[in-house]
Amino acid sequence: GAALRDGIIAVPYGSTATYGEVARRTDSGPRAVGQACRMNPFPIIVPCHRIVSASGPEHYSGADGIKTKAWLNAHELKHRST
Repeated sequence: GAALRDGIIAVPYGSTATYGEVARRTDSGPRAVGQACRMNPFPIIVPCHRIVSASGPEHYSGADGIKTKAWLNAHELKHRST
């Protein structure tokens, strides 16, 4: 819902958070965060690529999947304001 979406949006440009971190911040569960990312119709506005796995394989539905997620995060890290 809205709380999960807001929790994902709250992760700053050039940063990442784990599914578990977002779940704790939104009083939810990691699977619910993953489902919210999977069902996200607005990846430019709700940047699900910033949500990463703490210790397992990554999943991402955009373009080239995991490679796209890695590229987006590296690009943001390189171009964030300091």
